[in-house]
Parts: sequence; C-alpha cells; structure tokens
Amino acid sequence: MAVGMRVSLMAAAMMTVLAVAAAAKEPVRPFELGQVAAPGCKIDELVFTRLRQLGIQPANLCSDNVFVRRVFLDVIGTLPTPKEASDFLQDTRPDKRAALIDQLLGREEFADYWSLKWADLLRVKAEFPINLWPNAVQGYHRWIRTAIKDNAPYDQFVRELLTASGSNFRNPQVNFYRALQSKEPKAIAQAVALTFMGERADKWPAERLNGMAAFFAQIGYKSTQEWKEEVVFFDPSKVAPGAPAARLGTPVFPDGTAAKVPPDVDPREVFADWLVTPKNPWFARNMVNRAWAWLFGRGIIHEPDDIRPDNPPSNPELLAWLEGELVAAKFDMKHIFRLILNSRVYQLSSIRPSERPEAEANFAFYPMRRLDAEVLIDALCQITGTTEEYSSPIPEPFTFIPDGQRSIALADGSVTSPFLEMFGRPSRDTGVESERNNRPTAAQGLHLLNSSHVRQKIERGEKLRNLIWSSGSPEEAVTRVYMAILSRQPTAQEMRGVREYFESGKVSRQEAYVDLAWALINSAEFLFRH
Repeated sequence: MAVGMRVSLMAAAMMTVLAVAAAAKEPVRPFELGQVAAPGCKIDELVFTRLRQLGIQPANLCSDNVFVRRVFLDVIGTLPTPKEASDFLQDTRPDKRAALIDQLLGREEFADYWSLKWADLLRVKAEFPINLWPNAVQGYHRWIRTAIKDNAPYDQFVRELLTASGSNFRNPQVNFYRALQSKEPKAIAQAVALTFMGERADKWPAERLNGMAAFFAQIGYKSTQEWKEEVVFFDPSKVAPGAPAARLGTPVFPDGTAAKVPPDVDPREVFADWLVTPKNPWFARNMVNRAWAWLFGRGIIHEPDDIRPDNPPSNPELLAWLEGELVAAKFDMKHIFRLILNSRVYQLSSIRPSERPEAEANFAFYPMRRLDAEVLIDALCQITGTTEEYSSPIPEPFTFIPDGQRSIALADGSVTSPFLEMFGRPSRDTGVESERNNRPTAAQGLHLLNSSHVRQKIERGEKLRNLIWSSGSPEEAVTRVYMAILSRQPTAQEMRGVREYFESGKVSRQEAYVDLAWALINSAEFLFRH
C-alpha cells in the first residue's frame, strides 16, 4: 500500500477514535465556560438587548483555550505557539484577556495581517489585469503596512490615497489610481464608493454616478524614462470644452449636494474633504462595519461592501454607536478593534444557542468559518517547522521570495502557490470582499487528507518531530501535539482514545504520532475559527 494511502486511511481511523471521544459526555467541556454571558460594555448591552427583543438567548462565554486561539488568529492571523497558549492558560489575572488583546495589537504580525486585508481591497497586484508591476507593488504594500503599524488615523490614510499625485514608485499612494482595470472617471468613482463608502456604485442611477465621477475627471497619467514608472497628476485640461470628461458635468457629492470647486483646485481634494468629515453618513459607518465583518465573518450590514437603503443593518443602534466611537477617537482603528475584542459578544462560544437564522445575523454566538488560505498554510508551516515555495508569473523584474516568507506577509497578489489558489485566496482584481472564497471544497479535503504536500510536512517537519520525541511520557508527547495544533490539552476521553489506538498494535509508535497529527490537522477544530 502506498505510504500516502496508508497514512490517510490510518489517520481516518484516528479521526474516528477522536470523534467518538469528543462525543462522550465529560464534566469539563473544552469549548465554553459554564456561565451565561452578562453585558460588560456598551456593545454587549446593544447586542443582548436586540437578542432579548428577538427571544434569543446568547451563547455561553468561550473557554480560555478557545479564546487564546481565536484572538491570535483574528488579530494577527497566526496560531499561538504552545508556550504562548500555555502561558495564557496558566495566567490567573482576571484581566488576562484584555492584556493579551493589547499585546497582540502591538505585534509586528498585526501589521502583516491587516496589510493583507487592505491589499485585497486596494488590489495590490503586479500581474494582469491590475498591472502595477513589482516595483510599485512593493512600495505600495510598504506604505500600507507602515500606516497600519503606526496606527495612522483612518481619515488620514484615506485622504492620502485619494489626493496623492506623483510617481507611483516614489509616492506609492498614487497606485490607488493605477490599481484599476479602467482609468475612466466612472470606474474610479465606483472603486472609491466600494472601498470607502461600502456602496456598489454600478447600481446607482446614471446622474448620481456621473456627479461623483466628475471629481476624478481631471486625473492625468504620464510615463517617464524609468521602466514601468508612471506619474499621476492633476490635469485641468481634461475638462476643457469638448473633452470627453467634460460630458460628466459638474461634480456632485453622492448625497446630491453640488460641489463648489475653484478652477485651480484639484477636485479630489474637495471630495476627500467631504468624505472624511465626521458628519459624512458613509465614511465611518463603512469602516466600523468592515472591521466588525473582519472579526465576525459578517457585517452588521451584510455583505460589508453592499450598503444600500434596502439592505438595512441587523442592529442599527450598534452600528451607529461604533460609528460615533470611531469619530470620537479621531479615527483610531485600534480603538475600535479593542472595543470589539474586549466585548462579551466577541468572546461568546461558537456553540449555537438557537437554530433560528436571526441568531447568526444578530451575533448570538461566534460564527465558525474556515481559516483564510494564507493563515492556514502559515499554521501548517508553524506546527511542522517547514516552509513553502512561492512563485510569480512576472519575470521582469523577478520577484524574489526568501525561504521562510510567511503567506500573510506576501505583498503581491500575483505571487502565489497551488495551495493558496486551491484554498480561495482572492485574485485581487475587483476589491470586492467576496473575492476571497473560504467555503470548503472536496478538493481541499482530499489535499489535506491524502496529499504528499501535507504528508511530507507532517513526516519530515523538524519542529513536529521535536515535539513528539522530546523527553517525557507518551501522554506528555500527545499533550504537546494537541497544544501545538489545537492550542489546548486533550480531554480525558481523547487521551484515553489515543492511548487505546497507540496500544492496539496496528501501527508503530512513530506512525501513531503521525496519524494523530494528521487527524488533528484535518479536524474542524483546527481548520475553522471557532
């Protein structure tokens, strides 16, 4: 029997053993605390009030081992190491969850992971159809990451993107206007509305779209003597009588107010002034709704980039309160993350208290969802101590990817791997959130269970081997494997099932450990945020 087939079959047997153990009744449940969540902040009050109105009981609070894994994955896109998980579980401070949140918000991986999210929205990609080219991609991604690392105010971040002029190599913000499949004013207006207002302007009436497009009708582009460099600039001649852009008419804000733009002023600056004002009905609302969706898998308005009058928020009071908090905090995004992460709502168990669809839409529990492609492959590499190889179809200039490069830190959407493509990494062609596809497929299941790619990581990974064969009893080795993969210790029933499998004589001790690791990696507990 082929080695891969043997491992997959025996791993399936081990998965059956663990499933039986998980189904057994135990006095301690590893996924939730035995207490009903009580409101601890304004977010909790608003969500729990809405749930009471619907007659839905919120889930219990999640356990510490669930929380430490969840918050690591959600905030920095990275699994906790066994030591990090163990240190948190042994910490007896009552405020240890808040302390961990503050620590994670300050880590380098926070900038990597949230740059990944923004790179998806801003279409940071060298290859067709975006065609930023590698030099511009690296500068653009570096600018995004620096802004996130420094916690630049969100209004400042957006204003710089909208009003930037200059070389796309030396002023990387101008790549916002180059990372589009069309440079026509209407296409630019649609991208701005989608990204910063959460609206799909292709559905707007023609006169409304034309009014907004007029703000971007005087953007000029010119090449230089440097290969692939392009300069973006304010070009008043674009709206001279008879010019195509002049047909758009005068600029009109999306709320229907006519704009007053002096002849010597770039209309983009006037639009940016209108957009980032605290009273704007779209700007702060869009951002807090996106932030909520990034942490919960769905927005208060869902989809998060489909805000329209006939798609109302599930909890209008919650959305309005968060919007006010962002404005009051001078657009400090970490403040919003901290508020959400410290809420009881975020820390609820993923065990559904009700099958009613309103329970999910109103956040009665933490919604399970599969790990992002980049997060999943980074987790597999972290557990096993292996690396991945990435490639780019753009040969000029060649994009060098060093060994050990983490997927969440990849700048270019054109640099990819078969694993990332199979597991739904977005193409970064449109900036729409739904480009990322985290729905499990049969091909993904077969790859995880029966591929040489995953098998070699498990069998040859030095870090996993060290966990298994370090000093101590077999039970201690099993515990180390559980902590590395699931960030928790095995339950008594699970340990009993593993011991019986090890002592069955069907496989060698080494094969048994491989089967255990493979079974845990293929479990929903590993593959999903929960």
